[in-house]
Amino acid sequence: MGTWSIWHWLVVLVIVLLVFGTKKLRNIGTDLGGAVRGFKEGMKESGADKSAESAPPQVTGRTIEGEIKEKSQDKA
Repeated sequence: MGTWSIWHWLVVLVIVLLVFGTKKLRNIGTDLGGAVRGFKEGMKESGADKSAESAPPQVTGRTIEGEIKEKSQDKA
């Protein structure tokens, strides 16, 4: 009884179908598929967020004081 043959698995499958019914098993399968799909989408979004965060900031060579002077000159 160490290994399970195909007949053992078929008997188990029939018992599960009798206990839960096909409609309940279909709902469980749909819920499980939706959860897996949501997990995969979350992983893709997480990967996209990390690549955006890892991009170095753009350096313009301007200082804060220079920007303030430019803004004050633009207003005048």
